[in-house]
Amino acid sequence: MRVLIRAGNAPAILLSATVAALLVAAGSAGRASEARAASSARAGQGACYPVNLTWICVYTASQGGRRGTDGDSSAITCSYTKAPASVLDATRTGAPAHGYQWDILTCPGAQPGSARDQLVQVNLRTGAPAISPFEMLRIGIGVLRVPALAPATAPPRGKDGLVGLPEWYWVARGQWHAVRVTVNAGPVWATATASPTTLSYVPGGGMNSVSCAGPGTGFNRSQPSARQRTDCSYTYAVPSRGQPGNAYQAGVFVTWTVSWKGSGGAGGVITNGYTTGSAFGVRVAQAEALVTTP
Repeated sequence: MRVLIRAGNAPAILLSATVAALLVAAGSAGRASEARAASSARAGQGACYPVNLTWICVYTASQGGRRGTDGDSSAITCSYTKAPASVLDATRTGAPAHGYQWDILTCPGAQPGSARDQLVQVNLRTGAPAISPFEMLRIGIGVLRVPALAPATAPPRGKDGLVGLPEWYWVARGQWHAVRVTVNAGPVWATATASPTTLSYVPGGGMNSVSCAGPGTGFNRSQPSARQRTDCSYTYAVPSRGQPGNAYQAGVFVTWTVSWKGSGGAGGVITNGYTTGSAFGVRVAQAEALVTTP
């Protein structure tokens, strides 16, 4: 039931869904645990994991490995304690490498199956666990939560727009920031970061979307429209009459770049196309011309 994975020159680590599960796992449960570990072993330079129902792929690169400071951050500190002989006997774990001992590594808050509880060899001299930043990243990816930012429009939702006049869209600048989670076990750490990059408007009705960099510019209702500018707007050429509910099924979506950094200089881009957003109806009326006679 065990799968050994080596990280560089470090001793092997024994992966499992949880150490407790190893004590009772059998049949298909055991095979599922082995499959997860084997997938990570085959990855070598990368692997794929599900995040909010979207599969994202992680690839290692040499990009500095320094913790960021901006945006919302959270941290998971993993602890490790000497594994009792009963656990080692139950898991049929062999003797550790010379100068190491088997510990149980526990990462609170991590998701089941993300290596949150596992047996890992710990250096008796330095106290450092023989685990890679990539394994820390697996845990971080499981708990990273990318928020769905609340968009605003002008005219506001519920008010009719007009053909030929721009529909503004934006996200409040206070929401437009990175979110990250750091997982560490002694000197080994990894930080997963999601940063918003692009704002897109899907007009509905089968028409092509438009995008702009950044959160857009909020419309100031106290200022004349002619004095305001934005790169984030869409102009409808056809009224919404005849669409389902006589409204375009529109939406505003945020594209995120998800990246990571870790101890020892590990890091890289996980994906630059992760998307969150919301959909809503937009009613667009035909502008009526005002004609006067002398």
